[in-house]
Amino acid sequence: MKALLIAVLALPVVGAVTAAPVTYNIDPNHTYPSFEVDHMGGMSVWRGKFRRTSGTVILDTEGKTGSVNIAVDAGSIDFGLDSLSAHVKSAAMLDVAKYPTATYTGKLAKFVRGAPTQVDGQFTLHGIARPLKLTIRSFKCAVNPIHKTQTCGADATGSFNRDDYGVDFGKTMGFRMPVVLQIQVEAAKVTE
Repeated sequence: MKALLIAVLALPVVGAVTAAPVTYNIDPNHTYPSFEVDHMGGMSVWRGKFRRTSGTVILDTEGKTGSVNIAVDAGSIDFGLDSLSAHVKSAAMLDVAKYPTATYTGKLAKFVRGAPTQVDGQFTLHGIARPLKLTIRSFKCAVNPIHKTQTCGADATGSFNRDDYGVDFGKTMGFRMPVVLQIQVEAAKVTE
């Protein structure tokens, strides 16, 4: 009898509803990847952000899968100091004239109670693509009370060494190469 019960429970449920993947467009007014970088070998930490971001997130909470496809306008970098922002945009660093866009593509992973806790992806900066894992510290989907649209938001973090991407200005002067990313993102469900 026990074997029969186990066999019956293992059968697929006919007519069961499976949630389909849902596509969300990045809200550029609520998505500003920010970062921290060393200045002068530990003298201080500079913080900045990118002002223009676009892309999509596809989420299937039932299937515990999803993907992220993000484009960041490298020329929108802003340190709050115009001369530093201009220097980082120049050929000495990001060379935004040649590499105007940084991209991140990845798969949502390690779902806990229907929410992803990690993104396994690839980051392309300065024309170089390398693996980059992001940790999702918070994730929530709900109806936006202002726009009345289904919206998902997350706070994610990650880090990389900028010299791995050919952006090594200051390395010979003792500048440290790690970059810490802090990414808050909101995305609205695409309606038909």
